[in-house]
Amino acid sequence: MCGIVGALGARNIVPILIQGLQRLEYRGYDSCGVAVHDGSGLQRARSTQRVSELAEQVRTEHIQATLGIAHTRWATHGAPAVHNAHPHFSHGPGEAAEARPGRIAVVHNGIIENHDELRAELRAKGYAFASQTDTEVIVHLIDRLYDGDLFAAVKAACQRLRGAYAIAVFCRDEPQRIVGARAGSPLILGLGTGEHADERYLASDAMALAGVTDQIVYLEEGDVVDLHNGRHWIEAPDTAGVGHVRVDDAQRPVRTVLAHSGAAELGPYRHYMQKEIFEQPRAIADTLQGVEAITPALFGERAAEVFGQIDRVLILACGTSYYAGLTAKYWLESIACIPTSVEIASEYRYRDSCPHAATLVVTISQSGETADTLAALKHARAQGMAHTLTICNVATSAMVRECALAYVTRAGVEIGVASTKAFTTQLAALFLLTLTLAQTRGRLSPEDEARHLKAMRHLPVALQAVLALEPQVMAWAEAFVKREHALFLGRGLHYPIALEGALKLKEISYIHAEAYPAGELKHGPLALVTAEMPVVTVAPNDALLEKLKSNMQEVRARGGELYVCADADTHIQPEPGIHVIRLPEHYGALSPILHVVPLQLLAYHTACARGTDVDKPRNLAKSVTVE
Repeated sequence: MCGIVGALGARNIVPILIQGLQRLEYRGYDSCGVAVHDGSGLQRARSTQRVSELAEQVRTEHIQATLGIAHTRWATHGAPAVHNAHPHFSHGPGEAAEARPGRIAVVHNGIIENHDELRAELRAKGYAFASQTDTEVIVHLIDRLYDGDLFAAVKAACQRLRGAYAIAVFCRDEPQRIVGARAGSPLILGLGTGEHADERYLASDAMALAGVTDQIVYLEEGDVVDLHNGRHWIEAPDTAGVGHVRVDDAQRPVRTVLAHSGAAELGPYRHYMQKEIFEQPRAIADTLQGVEAITPALFGERAAEVFGQIDRVLILACGTSYYAGLTAKYWLESIACIPTSVEIASEYRYRDSCPHAATLVVTISQSGETADTLAALKHARAQGMAHTLTICNVATSAMVRECALAYVTRAGVEIGVASTKAFTTQLAALFLLTLTLAQTRGRLSPEDEARHLKAMRHLPVALQAVLALEPQVMAWAEAFVKREHALFLGRGLHYPIALEGALKLKEISYIHAEAYPAGELKHGPLALVTAEMPVVTVAPNDALLEKLKSNMQEVRARGGELYVCADADTHIQPEPGIHVIRLPEHYGALSPILHVVPLQLLAYHTACARGTDVDKPRNLAKSVTVE
């Protein structure tokens, strides 16, 4: 969600900070800022515009330094406004807020749950607050605890904080030192290379440091890191949880992480979302690369042992990943014949459930840092469900490190907030999991395995054929521009695809959209249908097609306008009030991967026609690292 960049060295590091923020723009944000120690004191620039505007402000004000921190903020506590933007400075007892630059500077990702309690305590000690953020209590608390050693002050402050945080801090009185800490939010340490080997960096993810360093240390839960020129050290909570102990290099190894900055180039496309929609054939091919046969080893060394011990599946996910899980439930129960439940991660850990030790807990996440899903995973483990697997797009993420088994999709960097290629690659991975569990349970014959693998290998070609329908989808989009509401219908395996289509439309075009199983129309939603309510219908040639056609007639009888994504052999004909786009072929169990693409394109072109910010829709963030 929010983004952190920090750097210190012997050269001007401000360009590194600005470039890092630009690399993190894909996460979504509504303000940004940078703070530096210029050798004599603290300087700061903040903006509620884009990072490019902040860069111009920095250039105009001639901000240069060898040490600094920077931030992109997605508002949680306090409106998007300059006074709420990070970095925040401390204001000691007796000082008016913003009276001077302050002694401590901080940037923060996450949410501090006990901020009200800390704010009252600090106000009683004479601290003035300049913002409505929970973050400002951190900087004042560190200032209160500071006694000449920033590292000690940050460690002591962390003992007082409840909630999730990743922070980067520096102090006016220690001009060559940055301290970082994390609990519940991701933070990495970067090490300089070559002629800049003495430099040290902090960031929310490796993408922020692309082109600067590929030498990355992933900080673990509770770590506090002390950065100086040419050296650093890390301390972790001790086993008693009341202090910190030094961590050796073997426990936090340096990894070479190739976060290619070229992935963030638009090329010939108008928006990243469009680029990523058209990257799906390659993303699917990359995700399936090396899959020559169905085998548990695809999911990890211990997968065969684990799969032999489980008799049900629990899927935990949020948003688009949740809809991937709903689709997988149909596959897992019909093909592998294994009972499957799918839970919204943000709800799962707050209700009483019935844990079962022989459950395979599957998490799905594009970033692998989704706070709600990570928390749900930990809750499931605490309930005694130790068999865990993640479907994730980032091999070095917390989700992959936390789960015993993993299948890493190869969608590549996804910049657009509205997920597209991450979703279809998740579906491909989940179908592989379905086949593997079916094989483990003796329900996948060699003939079925060969047939399914052949269909999966053909997916990139089939997707190219669907993408060729873009001009027809653009014509539909023209009709959606002036609409404020839409219904999406699907049945069976394609109901989750209708849900995903509705989510995409509402995310980026701001048209209110809902999805229903088509059979539910007569149980309430039919009351909404008028000529002003377009109804998008996913119509594959499957066992439920005739039932779906009856539901479509219910819409037409009430004057509703139908927009139908149909397979070529469904015999659904265009006529007044019924608009049809024909997919080139029916794809059986894998049909959802094809049918979602026209819905992605419909949302994209409708949003373009309405003039919304496609890649950075209002109020949303890419990587949701707060609860």
